Amino acid sequence: MPSGEADAGRFVQCTSCRKTLFSADFEHELRVCRFCGHHHRLSARDRIACTFDEGSFEETDAGLRTVDVLKFPDYMPKHEQAVTKTGMNDSVMIGRAKLDGMPVSAGVAEFGFMGGSMGVVAGEKVTRCLERGAEEGMPVIMVCASGGARMQEGLSSLVQMAKTTVAVERCREAGVPFIAVMTDPTMAGVLASYASVADVILAEPKAMIGFAGARVSKQAQVVKAPSDFQTAEWVNKSGMVDRIVERRDMRGTLIALVRALGAHLRTGKALVGA
Repeated sequence: MPSGEADAGRFVQCTSCRKTLFSADFEHELRVCRFCGHHHRLSARDRIACTFDEGSFEETDAGLRTVDVLKFPDYMPKHEQAVTKTGMNDSVMIGRAKLDGMPVSAGVAEFGFMGGSMGVVAGEKVTRCLERGAEEGMPVIMVCASGGARMQEGLSSLVQMAKTTVAVERCREAGVPFIAVMTDPTMAGVLASYASVADVILAEPKAMIGFAGARVSKQAQVVKAPSDFQTAEWVNKSGMVDRIVERRDMRGTLIALVRALGAHLRTGKALVGA
């Protein structure tokens, strides 16, 4: 193997500060730059591996596949490319998992699948994940990473916003806590639906969070936006995010929240007012 190829396999460049990192160290640090702290994106499977108890995630509903009702030009070829690239049938993976031995209903988005866009299948999976938590008395954790609703599915994708939000309300009625984790990016239809109505909303540092993209927002601005506009830090100051959590601390934070908010589910006691 030429030395250049060998070096390419051993090193990676941070997309933020442009400094060179050892690949092994980069992966050990959960793809967070040791110099500037930039949180690079994780695949859904890597996210599952660093969040839930080892080997505890049991995927469900993996066979759901989209139908190109609108016959949108080039949609299915792009969809199949995403399937090949990620090994997933759509942009969300759901299932049962455990956090420090505690059962949870979990869902993780894959941004590498068509920008994590939410179409009919992704919306159905999120809904099933939430409803399973409500029916089986398990806290629900959703890790979000999406550019928004999938335009190739038209109004059918927008319906998922209402559908997933109704599923959140079912969790609330059942006294089941729902925790959303916003990662880079969490935008548009996902932000404006289930992600922003969770009982607790966490975000990774510097994650892009907003409704319209930066270019669209800039065109609509009457006054100049702050330098940190549409970042986790900005929405946290605005009260939309409860806490910004470093990736290395995310598992521990989720364990503490599930243990505290889900205690009544394990003891069989109902929440006051639930």
